[in-house]
Amino acid sequence: MLSKDLPDIESILALNPRVKTHAQIMSTANKKKEKKHWKRNPEKNCDSCVKLENNFDDIKHTTLSERGALREALRCLKCADAPCQKSCPTNLDIKSFITSISNKNYYGAARVILSDNPLGLTCGMVCPTSELCVGGCNLYASEEGPINIGGLQQFAIEVFSKMGIAQIRNPELPPANEMPESYHAPIALIGCGPASVSCASFLARLGYDNITIFEKQKHTGGLSTSEIPQFRLPYEVVQFEIDLMKDLGVKVVCEKGLGVNGMTLTSLKKEGFKAVFIGIGLPQANRAKIFQGLTMDQGFFTSKDFLPMVASASKKGMCQCRASLPELRGVVIVLGAGDTAFDCATSALRCGAKRVYVCFRKGFTNIRAVPEEMELAKEEQCEFLPFLSPREVIMKNGQVAGLQFCRTEQTEEGDWLEDEDQIVRLKADYIISAFGSMLNEPQVSEAMAPVKLTRWGTPEVNTDTMQTSEPWVFAGGDIAGLANTTVESVNDGKQASWHIHRYMQSLYGQQVDRVPKLPLFYSAIDQVDISVEVCGIKFPNPFGLASAPPTTSTAMIRRAFEQGWGFALTKTFGLDKDLVTNVSPRIVRGTTSGHVYGPGQGSFLNIELISEKTAAYWCQSVAELKKDFPNNVVISSIMCSYNKEDWTELAKMAEKSGADALELNLSCPHGMGERGMGLACGQDPVMVRNICRWVRAAISIPFFAKLTPNVTNIVDIAKAAHEGGADGVTATNTVSGMMGLKADGSPWPSVGVDKRTTYGGVSGNAIRPIALRAVSAIGRAIPGFPILATGGIDSAESGLQFLHAGASVLQVCSAVQNQDFTVIEDYCVGLKTLLYLKSLELKDWDGQSPPTERHQKGKPVPRLEDLIGQSLPSFGPYLQQKTEAISEYKKRLRVAGDADMMETNISQANTPKKTVPAVKDVIARALRHIGAYQELDNMEQVQALIDEEMCINCGKCYMTCNDSGYQAIKFDPETHLPLVTDTCTGCTLCLSVCPIIDCIKMVTRTTPYQPKRGVPISPVC
Repeated sequence: MLSKDLPDIESILALNPRVKTHAQIMSTANKKKEKKHWKRNPEKNCDSCVKLENNFDDIKHTTLSERGALREALRCLKCADAPCQKSCPTNLDIKSFITSISNKNYYGAARVILSDNPLGLTCGMVCPTSELCVGGCNLYASEEGPINIGGLQQFAIEVFSKMGIAQIRNPELPPANEMPESYHAPIALIGCGPASVSCASFLARLGYDNITIFEKQKHTGGLSTSEIPQFRLPYEVVQFEIDLMKDLGVKVVCEKGLGVNGMTLTSLKKEGFKAVFIGIGLPQANRAKIFQGLTMDQGFFTSKDFLPMVASASKKGMCQCRASLPELRGVVIVLGAGDTAFDCATSALRCGAKRVYVCFRKGFTNIRAVPEEMELAKEEQCEFLPFLSPREVIMKNGQVAGLQFCRTEQTEEGDWLEDEDQIVRLKADYIISAFGSMLNEPQVSEAMAPVKLTRWGTPEVNTDTMQTSEPWVFAGGDIAGLANTTVESVNDGKQASWHIHRYMQSLYGQQVDRVPKLPLFYSAIDQVDISVEVCGIKFPNPFGLASAPPTTSTAMIRRAFEQGWGFALTKTFGLDKDLVTNVSPRIVRGTTSGHVYGPGQGSFLNIELISEKTAAYWCQSVAELKKDFPNNVVISSIMCSYNKEDWTELAKMAEKSGADALELNLSCPHGMGERGMGLACGQDPVMVRNICRWVRAAISIPFFAKLTPNVTNIVDIAKAAHEGGADGVTATNTVSGMMGLKADGSPWPSVGVDKRTTYGGVSGNAIRPIALRAVSAIGRAIPGFPILATGGIDSAESGLQFLHAGASVLQVCSAVQNQDFTVIEDYCVGLKTLLYLKSLELKDWDGQSPPTERHQKGKPVPRLEDLIGQSLPSFGPYLQQKTEAISEYKKRLRVAGDADMMETNISQANTPKKTVPAVKDVIARALRHIGAYQELDNMEQVQALIDEEMCINCGKCYMTCNDSGYQAIKFDPETHLPLVTDTCTGCTLCLSVCPIIDCIKMVTRTTPYQPKRGVPISPVC
């Protein structure tokens, strides 16, 4: 039977979904066994302890792949007066950088972050976001919860780091040799940690070019390098940020610090340094009396002993020595309840400890560590013991053998007491004390003279200026006593930089505003010229506002120009005899993206008419706009019925107002057509040709005919406009449609008590394929004819698609309806980046998207086939096998004396291999690839290839291939790994529905493609 699947296909279809016809029964005992086979999250028993020895792979929950970042960024509401930003110590513009990520403008996102936080990548990885930005997220009030802001921040800057693009000095500054003398004066920063790197970066951005950081250690990065473990903050991340600082000319001198070889504040002043910033942290551990005299050889470490040893062994490149991890075994007790204590605990497991107890004096509600840190330690099976205060170390044969505690309790007044009657003794092989840090080096304190010190031996600091008792000395970070986190240290340095700037200028008789105005982050990308000339009109950038709700008034256009839009069209206006009054409701969310509520709508539908304002209003307003914004382009959008006198009168009036050009609205799909206007004119080539001739005869400025997609062949209409003398066309207006009907049969939008509606105009991303087709078809038919593209342009990436298709400039509406006018900054920076990256020719990049690394949950994974000869899924017994194989591999590396780090993807500096293209150079670049179907080669076939290491075993490829394709994918019933057979026809459905980017790739077919004809071809014609 031809209409029945063959036996081999039936075998493939064994796991294909079927409509359920009855309830199933399976015993609880069998169900428990089955559950274990498919379980992806860890078992809750001691046997499930993960062997972590020598494993310094990323463990952060927040890490995201490109797929995860795009989905998370789409969830963000981009709120007004965003509370997340108010909760960030460095005041990051979080809404803006997440907007850029959702638009695939990763450089734009990184630039926003680095402008406010030069250590944005470090902070994205280690910030306690749940206590800061995430804690203020408005989505906390929703079921799906807040945005993973730290993960998005990390993702954006990691992608930027792979581009290998250097930071440059503020382009608005005069050349270095023309800067005033004050900017060449020497400035010293002591300690190369987060506070100093931040301070030096901002000072360099301000134009200072004689900045030196002195670092006591052989390595740079301060605590970020020496104490935060590799699995939370890789060494190359810290170096990347220091290299960005060095791009601006900041010098770093290692093995030179306060109190070392005679360096003091006084000696620095004698050497000529005009200002000094102290950012040395708190270098000594706070050691309790009961541990005095104990050594590491006896099994006792402070966090300041232990973490740097782990770091030097696990952070490749940190030091030249071939350090090895501390050798731990058995039971380790970690004392403390801060982030450092939990870093010690998780690091101890990687050094060979079998069990780790984290003991602290107070209860769980008093833990100072951020929830993220505590959760990671809990997942790695560390045990938490609250209400314990250490009293006595138990020694045996000169080695640590245990620790005696007494219980602590809180009184009703809130005081904490130690109860001597409640004694707890724990056996242990090692003790790690993480009771905080301090400054107790006499030579350092003496070297800070004459600065006044607090009773803790740290400098007294003005919290508004970060200035000490000596006007020329500033301090920040841990030593200033305010910062408890890396991001707060960064902000200390940022804050100090402005006040150092004010102090430095005062030395040379210059006054600087107390209100900080620090320069942004700049690179060569920001100097790319994206202006374009069309019909003799120079557009500062190709992005403008369409004649639509965002240009309802000229006051709105004014605000848009202030934000950076290159041009704007007025809302379409007519003669007074054609004035309209709108109905309501009239602009509604689309249904084309499924049940998406809030911003991020893939479409809108509107039944709004042209402007309710008079032609006199628009003409007077256009004159005002051109006076105040001479470099911005204003295009007046006009509409009349098919009447020569009306078009002549209105066109002359609009030209007289000072508009740069006109747009003839021949395409409004609702309401106006019933009056003999808009669509009623634009669907007839003869009418379009005549209207264009009338307008051409009436005015001398350029004009563009706005075309409707609601025709059989838009090229015929474009040709008619061209023949009529139009300087170009706008393609296209909205698509006529009906968005939806409710369950009771009533439409939405519905007007009045009778719930009436009409066919409206569909806009947004849903019509992008129609608009791209129109633009490219016109571009092919009339080469060089200017096209103003509109219809689904919501990013620089989509804008570039329209430019490639033949558009000259780009009109935007729905994207602004989804957000606000500030998206223009993202679009401009995004387009500059896409043009600049073309000059770098980065291998396998797609725009700003780097090649996808093999990963699971956003984290790189080793190729298991190389370790054990086969791929395995990440669930049940296979996950256990996988984990054990990786554990054995890491262990072998340690025995061989190697720490294992995933290969870094931070690139060295890249320089352009060819000239950066201008906007005009990319217009119509794609047209050579577009043609008739007969021009396609059916001998060049492809097949699907699935990466089993990245596969998440969902079977979407298998299902779509079965019920919508060619039954060419097998699906293993035990491993749920899909396998593409040779019957694959390369249709690409599987890739289209796969949820993981690049898990499926289409590769060249190696065997001849033989179509299945169903029945043998008859030799008789």
